[in-house]
Amino acid sequence: MPKINPLYLLPPVIFIGLAVMMFVGLQRENPNDLPSQMIGRPAPTLTTTPLAGHAMLTQDDLQKSEVKIVNFWASWCAPCRVEHPNIQALADMGIAIYGINYKDKAEQANQFLNSLGNPYAKIGADAGRTGLDWGLYGVPETFVIGPDGRVLYRHAGPVTTRVMNDTILPLLAN
Repeated sequence: MPKINPLYLLPPVIFIGLAVMMFVGLQRENPNDLPSQMIGRPAPTLTTTPLAGHAMLTQDDLQKSEVKIVNFWASWCAPCRVEHPNIQALADMGIAIYGINYKDKAEQANQFLNSLGNPYAKIGADAGRTGLDWGLYGVPETFVIGPDGRVLYRHAGPVTTRVMNDTILPLLAN
């Protein structure tokens, strides 16, 4: 009987291992959801700086006894342009929306707001530290903060009409 080289078994074993990992991944409730360790925890400390011409976002703003939204955005971010009308719609409903301009140039950020409108009650500029503290994957990313200053919800990606109506607005109604 000929001897089988153990290296011949390696490709099928790797294939089976990958197939099992993919199957397990597909069994998640929502495979597009990115987990967040921030849910239920106090909103992290802000290390933002002022964005010229706008009221500065401070830690005290996140402690106000109302539900509020923190939206990370940038002028160079195409999905931020897509979500902007929905962020504006939330602001038009009287919801406190705080913006954090992420790794952007002030001139370009102001041009973005001048051309699309400014839905933010206050804005902070972030060179990257605040994004790290908040566990940011990228921009846009939106957090709903409860009246007690704790993170209720995190949405990675643009806020679509569906996300706004099905998830964010019901959280704000509670």
